[in-house]
Amino acid sequence: MPSLMHSVSSFSQQQLLLLHLHVSSETFKHQCIATLQIPNPHISCLAAHNNLLYAASINAINVFDLSDYSHIDTFSNDSASGSVKSIAFDSTKIFTAHQDCKIRVWQMSPSKQHQLVSTLPTITDRLLHSVSPKNYVTVRRHKKRLWLEHWDAVSDLVVKEGFMYSVSWDKSFKIWNATSYKCLESVNKAHEDAVNAIAVSDNGVVYTGSSDGSIRVWERVDKERKHSLVTTLEKHKSTVNALALNDDGSLLFSGGCDRSIVVWERGKNDHHVVFVEALWGHTGAVLCLIYVDDLLVSGSADRTVRIWQRGKENYYGCMAILEGHEKPVKSLVGFSRSNGVVSICSGSLSGEIKVWDIRNNKNLNKRLISNGVL
Repeated sequence: MPSLMHSVSSFSQQQLLLLHLHVSSETFKHQCIATLQIPNPHISCLAAHNNLLYAASINAINVFDLSDYSHIDTFSNDSASGSVKSIAFDSTKIFTAHQDCKIRVWQMSPSKQHQLVSTLPTITDRLLHSVSPKNYVTVRRHKKRLWLEHWDAVSDLVVKEGFMYSVSWDKSFKIWNATSYKCLESVNKAHEDAVNAIAVSDNGVVYTGSSDGSIRVWERVDKERKHSLVTTLEKHKSTVNALALNDDGSLLFSGGCDRSIVVWERGKNDHHVVFVEALWGHTGAVLCLIYVDDLLVSGSADRTVRIWQRGKENYYGCMAILEGHEKPVKSLVGFSRSNGVVSICSGSLSGEIKVWDIRNNKNLNKRLISNGVL
């Protein structure tokens, strides 16, 4: 194999392809360093906070110490709450989204045991709002519910700048005060079908992905303090399962049942979000996406995890495929370690969590991109 810094123009197309594959393996070393197994049959979601890994399965949440992967706690609500769909954090509390339409708030004690703090909407808020007929909205024919409560499974949560954002299969998204637990706003008909995913940028732009195949972009009108629809993004041919943003919020990634990952870019000086490219490679539905340390990571029903990175001409390429799961990969979480190592935890429907170490040689990558190799 010629030197990696050799002029690209001297290679044939076939040699360049072989060089790209060789470079990918040289710049992205990966290995599975641990496998965790929980007793319940599948992982519904993963999340990490303060060096702890939270893994939900049915209504139970298992907690592992990421320093040594030891199991430190299991906490749950009663079985009637159904599957845990999402986990989010603020500085001191854990928020969980449930199939029974509720959001629950937990706090960890000094002994690392987790106790239930509240259930949203709170009983007090429900009683206060139940008095006035104007607080009810029609959710189905001849059926009304309070505007501040979800009436189907809560599918995803994001906590950002003191606010919690929730989406639901009831086609809505809601915004909550993460301290007082009060529901501040509800967009009751955000989509034509179930809302499966939400992403929120640092400047407060909200993105929602739905089973209707669309992604909708929402911004707050300052005078009214309410979110309004800015645009609808339509490139997926079926259900949108997952959304992720890059660090500065300029790129949005969406994964769907059509097996594609779509890359969108937001203009710097306007509200336009434009299609950039579609990433293909997964042979099953894309079920989860995360963005960590300049890497896009995707998990799929094809039982693999793929690592993508932006390269030549700002297009993304698949740099590594992580294999070993026996069932679909349902959830991902990632974080940076020292010396250029990124750790990825992938949870599958077999109840298995794999921990991967990805060594990304960024300096070599930059030189290769500048030479047109990547």
